[in-house]
Amino acid sequence: MIPAPPKEKDHREGHRQRLKERFRLGGADTMPDYELLEMLLFRSIPRRDTKKLAKDLIAKFGTFAEVIAAPPARLMETSGVGQSTVTDLKLVAASAQRLTRIEVMNKPVLSSWNAILDYCRADMAFEMQEQFRILFLDKSNTLIAAEVQQRGTVDHTPVYPREIVKRALELSSTAIILVHNHPSGDPTPSNADVKMTSQVIDIARPLGIIVHDHVIIGRKGHFSFKGKGLI
Repeated sequence: MIPAPPKEKDHREGHRQRLKERFRLGGADTMPDYELLEMLLFRSIPRRDTKKLAKDLIAKFGTFAEVIAAPPARLMETSGVGQSTVTDLKLVAASAQRLTRIEVMNKPVLSSWNAILDYCRADMAFEMQEQFRILFLDKSNTLIAAEVQQRGTVDHTPVYPREIVKRALELSSTAIILVHNHPSGDPTPSNADVKMTSQVIDIARPLGIIVHDHVIIGRKGHFSFKGKGLI
C-alpha cells in the first residue's frame, strides 16, 4: 500500500496568524495600510489570499482611509470585491464616523477643536462630491447639532445663506461653524467660497448669530478662514 503524501501546510493560515500576532503586540501603527486592510478583508474573504487585493485597492484609491470611504460602485469595479467586502468596509467607515461624532457632540467646541477637525475629516475628507455642513452651537459654544445642508457635484455645492441663518434660529443657535469639503483634495478656498462666507456673516450678524469659522476639508489637510485671518 502506497502511503498517502504528507498534507501540504497552509501557508495562508500561517501568514494570517502572523499578521494578527503583530497587530496584537504592536497595534495598527506597526503595520502599513495594505496590511491593515488585508486583515480587515479576512472577515469577508475567509478562504482566499487577501494581500494582492489589499494592495490593488491601496494602489487604486491611495490610503486605507480612502479605501473605506470610496463609493461602493467604485469598490466593486476592483476584481475580487463583492457585496460582502463592501459591507465590511462601509461598517468600518461608519464606525469611525460614529466614534468621532461621540467625541464632539454636546461638548464645548473651542476646547475640543482637534476633535472637531477629526470628526469633519472622517465624515467628509474622502467624499467624491462636495457637501456643505453646518455645526450649530449654543451660547456656551457647545455643539448642539451638525447637519448637512446641501450636497453638490465634484466641484460645486449650492449654498443659501438665508437658509443657514433660518435653521440656526430654529435651533436657537447663537453661533455656527461652516464646513465643506473639496473632493479635489486641495482645501484652498475659491473666490465663491470667500464671497459666500461674507454673505452668511452679513445676514447672521444683525440677528445675533456669530460665524466662528468656515473650514474647508480636503485630503491634503484643511483651511480655516479664521486661522488665515479671513473672518
